[in-house]
Amino acid sequence: MAIANQHPFDSLTPGRIVDAIEGLGLWIASEPFALNSYENRVFLLSDDDRQRWVAKFYRPERWSEAQLREEHCFLDELENAGVAVAAPWRDGQGNSLHRAHGFYFALFPHVPGQAPELDNPGHLFAVGELIGRLHAVSSQHVFTVRPRMEPLSLAKSSRERVLEGTWLTRSQRRAYARVSESLQQLLTRSVWPIQAAIRVHGDCHLGNILGRDDDFTLVDFDDCAMAPAVQDLWMMLTAQNEHEMRLQLSELLEGYEENMPFDRRQLEWIEPLRTLRLMRYSAWLVARWQDPAFPRAFPWVADEAYWDQHIRTLEQQRLLLEKPRWLA
Repeated sequence: MAIANQHPFDSLTPGRIVDAIEGLGLWIASEPFALNSYENRVFLLSDDDRQRWVAKFYRPERWSEAQLREEHCFLDELENAGVAVAAPWRDGQGNSLHRAHGFYFALFPHVPGQAPELDNPGHLFAVGELIGRLHAVSSQHVFTVRPRMEPLSLAKSSRERVLEGTWLTRSQRRAYARVSESLQQLLTRSVWPIQAAIRVHGDCHLGNILGRDDDFTLVDFDDCAMAPAVQDLWMMLTAQNEHEMRLQLSELLEGYEENMPFDRRQLEWIEPLRTLRLMRYSAWLVARWQDPAFPRAFPWVADEAYWDQHIRTLEQQRLLLEKPRWLA
């Protein structure tokens, strides 16, 4: 019974990790160090030349082989165009995606440094410039097998995932059902045209931008998709008042437009995208709960207080969608 209930990642032992990587012809000089990653399993290691690598073992059945290869080709395209990204290592035959012990995996060069400081105008400008450079390249072609971000279907599936579970009390279920239904209806106003979607990083938060001073690199393109350009920008806008947010936006877009024009009409999609991320995050936690890493990392998901707060946050988003901020 215990074996039947095992999660696939339970079989990814340190020995198997080393075996998989050394099977590529690299000699591992240090024991793999697990990094904070929950969707996949990611490890920091050094080879016998003291070069540091990040090994990513992909969650089984999340992406197809074709989707993973398209991500890697996208990264190669960006790197060849001079965009600062962490592109995957390729072996002598040109392969970047490898398979061992039932897992797809890839090696990426380790990117040292820290996340940008969003109260630093120079950092905001540099991040905007980097994302603009990314989009100047990514807008030249389209993904054929990677997903397309569709707000209505994503909101619907997230809502269903939460309501299908046993996480909510009776009163919380009623409140969540009501507010999530309202959000779905409001999101119908914010469906962007197909031609607005370009290839984007998809999960462009501070943890995926690393560097020193104002020299940054984008890492972890695991969520790259077709979506509007603003998807890679809105998470940099963290200010709580209008004046400071205007300053953040000004620096970010000034840097962005060094390389790529930005359609200001996309600012209308910031709150819808924030709403979608909030809904998807809770649904993601619920969907992944059988992975032992999740109860350990997110124990508060099982508390009523978390869901009370989540419902209040969604109510606040409903008000913002009904009466958009100045950005819209």
